[in-house]
Amino acid sequence: MTYRTTGLDPSRFAPLFQLPDDELALRSIMRIEVTEWPGFPCRISLDDAEPGETVLLLNHASVEQGPYAATHAIFVSEAARQGRYEDEVPPALDRRLLSLRAFDAADMMLDALVAGPGEADEAIRRLFDKPAVHYIHAHNATRGCFAAAVERT
Repeated sequence: MTYRTTGLDPSRFAPLFQLPDDELALRSIMRIEVTEWPGFPCRISLDDAEPGETVLLLNHASVEQGPYAATHAIFVSEAARQGRYEDEVPPALDRRLLSLRAFDAADMMLDALVAGPGEADEAIRRLFDKPAVHYIHAHNATRGCFAAAVERT
């Protein structure tokens, strides 16, 4: 069994970086300069943004419909390239305590596990051992933010 974790598409967010702060505020988005590492996990690169980089803090829908519909704040970096990881845990996820939530093709949660730093690969594989699991959403366990979607390949 193999899996893939891909960052969010940067083209969805690129136009937002061109907006002035007052326009961003009307959309409930904040522009922030990164001041520490780690601490600003980018959902495009799937790694922490570096100090001095600019990120946007905005709301993201990770499950759009149904009883498990979910939205939460995420960071996206202006300088980020889309991360793509095959059979390995992205850096921003590997260094954090994660809540891993397994869903079927109808977006119904089937199972969930908590994985500590360095434990996510084993937990992802264990969840994907169940044939009905279509995808897994990783969330940062301490703040609850959506971290990434993991797909079966």
